[in-house]
Amino acid sequence: MLYRFPQKVLFKHCDPAGIAFYPRLFEMINDAVEAMFADVLKWPFETMHPDYGVPTARFDIRFQRPCRHGDVLDLQLRPLALGATSLRLETRAHCDGSDRFIADQTIVCVGTGGKPTQWPASVRATLSRTMKEKQN
Repeated sequence: MLYRFPQKVLFKHCDPAGIAFYPRLFEMINDAVEAMFADVLKWPFETMHPDYGVPTARFDIRFQRPCRHGDVLDLQLRPLALGATSLRLETRAHCDGSDRFIADQTIVCVGTGGKPTQWPASVRATLSRTMKEKQN
């Protein structure tokens, strides 16, 4: 499964030199993850909270080229591995024929006590199905 989320780099994302300030790129990734949960998994954050959450447990990002004011990034999310309570995702930001950054993150499904909990059956089924489609 590949989920695409377009994101224009706005003035608010940039430093005075017109280059996207890296914490804003993390916000863009989170926006894309939130949209994927709503659009693909049919589990929007506003429904998920307050009974569940999906905090990030691990994050690795490789910046390859700067993102500049006015760029339209094609954020491409791909689930890499589904665990009992975790999901590893890759997010690739592509623009004008090149990757701008590649992120590898692991999110964890947590319950009201903040402890890892099993993915809801419908979410797990959708993730499993879409990840199998990717392999075919």
